[in-house]
Amino acid sequence: MSASFPSSFVVLLASVLKPVDDTRMLGKFAHTLLERPTSQVFVAGRSSFDGLEHDWVQNYFPRLAAHGIFWGSRLSMARLRAQGHYWRLLRVLKPDLVIVHAPELLPLTLLWQALGTGRKFLYDIRENYALNVSTQHVYQGLTRRWLAAGLRWVEGVAARRAAGVILAEESYAVELPFLAELLPGRVQVLENKYQPQPGEALRRQPLPLPPPGEPLRLLYSGTISELNGVWEAIALTQELRQAWPGGAQLTIIGFCQQPALLRQLQGKVMANADWLTLRGGRMPVSHAEIVNEIGRSHLGLLPYRPHPSTERCRPTKLFEYLAHGLPVLSTPNPLWLEELQKHGAGLPVDFSQPTDAAALVARLKAANFYPNGIPAEALWAGEGKKLWLLLDSLV
Repeated sequence: MSASFPSSFVVLLASVLKPVDDTRMLGKFAHTLLERPTSQVFVAGRSSFDGLEHDWVQNYFPRLAAHGIFWGSRLSMARLRAQGHYWRLLRVLKPDLVIVHAPELLPLTLLWQALGTGRKFLYDIRENYALNVSTQHVYQGLTRRWLAAGLRWVEGVAARRAAGVILAEESYAVELPFLAELLPGRVQVLENKYQPQPGEALRRQPLPLPPPGEPLRLLYSGTISELNGVWEAIALTQELRQAWPGGAQLTIIGFCQQPALLRQLQGKVMANADWLTLRGGRMPVSHAEIVNEIGRSHLGLLPYRPHPSTERCRPTKLFEYLAHGLPVLSTPNPLWLEELQKHGAGLPVDFSQPTDAAALVARLKAANFYPNGIPAEALWAGEGKKLWLLLDSLV
């Protein structure tokens, strides 16, 4: 423990759409903060069915608590009411530090800081939000342009007022112009590497491909969307079913925020229930379920469609697959392929074109995945040390 660290340190981690058991807020940040016995951590976000019922969380009671500040649809009035719940937490908890994980909470955070003395917050930039709004066509016309401009403005103000800025992706350092005026010591990159559950025994050897005659189990995990390639994952599995001895199966596990897409996907699953499984969809899935599914799979898929909002980011699932020794089939994104080639962890596949399934099967059988073992650099431990270095410099 740092000699200058306070005897009591209250931290509020806050988002709106991310659940209270979000892997970054709870699994990484809160877990790291609780390493020091003087820390008390509150996590605020979307109310989760699981809440904080994980065994390791209960071990930290009462130093860790959750507060659901948002329920319902992302486009409902509950989104506005979440602001009131957040403001109430700021006033009641009186945190020594707030770590803001959502840009929509920045205005109230800035007001909270302005109304007191010595109040500090960190801004965790998890996405290039303005770029997402500008390019993903969720919003149209002037709404899209004004929203993107508003996001960039409030982020710029917050970055100047924050005690520090955390980036989930190294690329944001050059993508976000308002970071250029900050001193280097105030900006820290903490990637979404894999944090094992307490007591989780990580694999020592990579996951093998199945023996002849058994089905090849493919996995699509995380956010379910067309941009993230859910249809491409299904198409590839259909092609491999004919080429792999024993057939192929696909499990899709995660949360889908688009009702129309979810209905289409559910219809596809019903028509192909013998080889296609959907877990989650309408509701978020616990991270423990995703980890269990990784352990049952033979290949993890990164079938993302090329897009400005993802091309310079390394997906969380990439680190999850690497940390468990799961071979990966990935869109030929140079940043991802560099990681796969460094560890012998997977193969590139052009998901936008029909696949020569027989040739892919031959490549899979000939490959020697993870020849040097499972890479330790896929784990969060190093990022956790960087988080404490940043905190110790502030407190």
